[in-house]
Amino acid sequence: MFAQAIEDILQDQCTPAVVRAIEAGGSPLKLWQALQGAGFLELLASEDAGGAGLPLADLFPILCSFGRYTVPVPVAQTIVARALLGSQFAMPSGMITLGAALRREAGGAIVCSFTPYGMLADFVLAQDGDALLLLHCAAAQREASGVHGSLTATLRWSDARVATHVPGAGPLLPTFAAALHAAVLSGAMTRVFEMTLKHCNDRIQFGKTLGKFQAVQHQLSVMAEHVAAASMAAEAAFHTDAAAPSLLAAAMAKSRTSEAAVLVASIAHALHGAIGIAEEYDLQLLTRRLHEWRMAHGSEAHWNVLIGQRVLSADVSIVDFVRSV
Repeated sequence: MFAQAIEDILQDQCTPAVVRAIEAGGSPLKLWQALQGAGFLELLASEDAGGAGLPLADLFPILCSFGRYTVPVPVAQTIVARALLGSQFAMPSGMITLGAALRREAGGAIVCSFTPYGMLADFVLAQDGDALLLLHCAAAQREASGVHGSLTATLRWSDARVATHVPGAGPLLPTFAAALHAAVLSGAMTRVFEMTLKHCNDRIQFGKTLGKFQAVQHQLSVMAEHVAAASMAAEAAFHTDAAAPSLLAAAMAKSRTSEAAVLVASIAHALHGAIGIAEEYDLQLLTRRLHEWRMAHGSEAHWNVLIGQRVLSADVSIVDFVRSV
């Protein structure tokens, strides 16, 4: 029910033209208000707190939709952030993104480097040990990443006193962030594959469609395998009755989707040819996000370290380890 309702809103309100306009510096308020007004920010909140109490398994297809439409506002992050803050906290009004990395400088300043949606978020929620810090972006200096169309930014607060300390739930933030980005990567890669398959079935070269050439079929097959494997890994992170994904499942999901993102983007552009990099063609909206979301909250290299440590410390064979996960 929720997934279809969000899909309908995104089809109408999050068109490629809207995405391009926001990337170019346009206001995101109309899109944000459409999503906020529909009540989707409280999907993970308990019913007692006025939320939907949505199971994580039901959240997965919704996050995939955000990836398919390359939603240029941190709605997925806000859903998770509001769940992490809990009902005991006075919930801020506005867009909340999740800080990928927080450090404190010698002079007392707080820096959140390469924060997804940092260019337009109202708040950043970041892990600070076992606690969370909620930081108002109006008091921060924002530095764009410099990547074309990117909404990622490094934010710096010169006065640490602007931060609101929220005890508990700190370790859950990177877990949720990894699972979240695995889901949006899955959705975006699925859409990239659909576009590539359609192009190969429609484009005629040397008297027949591209999809009739064996070399093209081979590349499409490889692409389909990676998209399917990545989507399965991402969905597995949400296949739980718990209130949050497990760290190992989230790590495997983010590792697998990040690894696949590079290959899927490269095959898509290879099979599209020159049209694939054209500003007017929508493929680049998706593949740029694949590369950006691959790096957000840790690439496959980051999460593979954690997975490797778990494998080495497990007192079981690798086969039994895989089965247990």
